[in-house]
Amino acid sequence: MTKGSDCKLLPASTCQKFLRALALAPIAIFLSVSVATAQSDRFERAWPNTDFSRLAVDLGEVISGGPLRDGIPAILEPSFIRAAQETRLDEREPVMSYVPEKGPARAYPIRYLMWHEIVNDVVDGRPIAITFCPLCNTGMVFDGQLDGHSLTFGVSGLLRHSDMIMYDHQTESWWQQALGEGIAGVMVGRQLTQLPGWMESWAAFREANPDGLVLDEPNWPRSYGTNPYRGYDTTRPFLYSGENPPHGIPPLERVVRVGDRAWPLTRLRDKGRITEAGLTLTWSEGQASALDTGKIGRGREVGNVRVHDAQERDVTHDIPFAFAFHAFHPEGQWMLGN
Repeated sequence: MTKGSDCKLLPASTCQKFLRALALAPIAIFLSVSVATAQSDRFERAWPNTDFSRLAVDLGEVISGGPLRDGIPAILEPSFIRAAQETRLDEREPVMSYVPEKGPARAYPIRYLMWHEIVNDVVDGRPIAITFCPLCNTGMVFDGQLDGHSLTFGVSGLLRHSDMIMYDHQTESWWQQALGEGIAGVMVGRQLTQLPGWMESWAAFREANPDGLVLDEPNWPRSYGTNPYRGYDTTRPFLYSGENPPHGIPPLERVVRVGDRAWPLTRLRDKGRITEAGLTLTWSEGQASALDTGKIGRGREVGNVRVHDAQERDVTHDIPFAFAFHAFHPEGQWMLGN
């Protein structure tokens, strides 16, 4: 439509509205570009080595979680002790467990991940990253090798949908922890391989792996064993403005995620055992919520979850809050047992 010809085919009032909108359009475009540029400039000053010409997300969705880059210090050179030597952990205290093909199983206590969020380790010659985002309850283990290159990760201090954005030290690309996906920089669109790992109580790990290893207390001045997010998992998501989960599921209900499927933990807890979609999920009591009381080991019961396939092999999964599953898997399948 042009100003001198087709506008005369419209009613006078409609034509006037169109002409006003047409006159304002360059201003709107200018403002939109200016906002996008300002967002990019803001991050480019803090991240001069990140290639922001490569983006998979809207930078407007990225916000500060409070700490600056590395204000939450990832662990780069972890040290371990034998499980039999560990006396500081409570029986019900959660740990992230990883069992390699060779060598002893390893436990990474949430009391340390709560304050560091990432542990970079090397197991059987393979670099791995053990990650935990308290705000989403996403505890995930990733293969640190990509195309034959080894990556190590740090905590950016930034959030998207309340989930931690990691960055790799090698290219300073950003990675969405809940997806293991590169979202900014030269690694945009790349996918980290999630490895089988699970959250269980310290007692369960020690019983199954008496000769296992456990991460020793890091040499940082932190209140290990305390929960800085006291009462978080019974309130509401922090710095999250997205949609609530469907089906009336509370935002902070835990779900067992396998791929793009989610089983509400309340359903699994009631059943004790669910076999469907080629998987068997089991629940047993004994694990405390790390995000409930001030002392991690005294939190309310959330139980131990295991997921196996038909051959009884461990299946890659995690236990995010329902809001996080919905935010990152909006078309995901809710396994409600209806």
